[in-house]
Amino acid sequence: MKLKFTKTKVTIACLILLSAINITANAQEVITLQKAVDRALERNLTIKQAQYSEALSTEDYNQSKNNRLPAISANPQAGFNFGRNIDPTTNQFINQRTFTVNAGINAQVTIFQGGQLRNQIIQNRILVDVDKSSTAKIKNDLVLSVVTQYLTVLTNQDLVTAAQQQIDISKIALDRAQKNFDVGNQTLADLSQAKAQQSTADLNLTTAQNQLDLSLLVLKQYMEMNPLEKITVEKPDISKFSNVRTDFDGASVITTALEINPDIKLAETRQLAAQQGIKVAMGAYYPSLVLFGSGNSRYSDASVRFSNPTAPYTFFDQFKDNFNQSVGLSLQIPIFNRFTTRTSVRKARIQFENAQVSTQISKNNLSKVIIQAVLDVQAANKKLASNEQTYQANKEAFNVIQQRYNVGLVNALDYNTSLTNLNKSQFDLIQARYELIFRSKVIDYYLGNPITL
Repeated sequence: MKLKFTKTKVTIACLILLSAINITANAQEVITLQKAVDRALERNLTIKQAQYSEALSTEDYNQSKNNRLPAISANPQAGFNFGRNIDPTTNQFINQRTFTVNAGINAQVTIFQGGQLRNQIIQNRILVDVDKSSTAKIKNDLVLSVVTQYLTVLTNQDLVTAAQQQIDISKIALDRAQKNFDVGNQTLADLSQAKAQQSTADLNLTTAQNQLDLSLLVLKQYMEMNPLEKITVEKPDISKFSNVRTDFDGASVITTALEINPDIKLAETRQLAAQQGIKVAMGAYYPSLVLFGSGNSRYSDASVRFSNPTAPYTFFDQFKDNFNQSVGLSLQIPIFNRFTTRTSVRKARIQFENAQVSTQISKNNLSKVIIQAVLDVQAANKKLASNEQTYQANKEAFNVIQQRYNVGLVNALDYNTSLTNLNKSQFDLIQARYELIFRSKVIDYYLGNPITL
């Protein structure tokens, strides 16, 4: 059976195919807040660098534990000697070319070193915790930045929607003004006012769209995405944020934050590492005791057996006969090293004291930031209430003026002024609503609560 393709069928098929391709090309990934946070944590390069630092400090910690193990080395050596030299197997002068082999193995283990090995292990373990705290801090800060930027995108999306609504209203007003002007019911000034209002609305939309594009670009950067990739940010149900908590107690927030905040944990861990560094430095005041052992042997093609000089003296026989061993203890007692140890200890103590100051600075800064955050959320709550009243008043005023304008009782200037006030109050209300949500989420951040929308 043969299939017949008419021109119409081919055209329809092509249109369907092009539509499918267009739909696929225009499909945009929907980004939720959780997806934005997860992707940022997964891809962020600063986090990867912090994790590499953490891996390096882990290797230092493992090596400090391995430093307690014996050190073993072998040193084989072979070569030719020419002219007058000493046969290493007989210690006799000879004047001939000889081939010699020397081999040895040495081992040593530190028994005591003023506690430096143990204290270094402890310090390196703390330094691992420092890098872990640093990684946690970067992640925590990144989450807050992503949430902040996500809210900025949502704000700008609503501002774009509001700007588009302004354009619709201004178009209706312009159309009405044009008709009234055409029939002689309005002056050219009234028509110009309507055109100016529409131009202002167009400008507001352009500005709002530009702000939205920029905020989306920053959000993509946090997620390490291609800047040209199209995404859609999912808007949560704003109605559930109608009862945002604002009654935070600054003292209780500070108490909780000092216990869990990664900035404080990082500063305190660095302080512990610096304190341990004093013990490491003081270990150089004490003697060090090392247990050592070695085994050596040699071969020379000029060597002969004293008991039977004519018999060949093989390589393995010489190695067995010349094999010697040694074992012993080495004690090193520091007497005077140009005050190097004293300087190291003093520097370690200064570093510890500096770390203490840094910890206190971190605590003071955190307390200051939290108090400011509590005041900000309270101010944002009052600002939202004020903007809601202003918007409602402007909305009611505009409705009255619009009705009077429609019947010719109000001129275009008063109408446009009322519309401008309404538009501005709507923008202010949108920004105030999201600002309150953001300020509340900042407190959640310091309390260690999951930041969700």
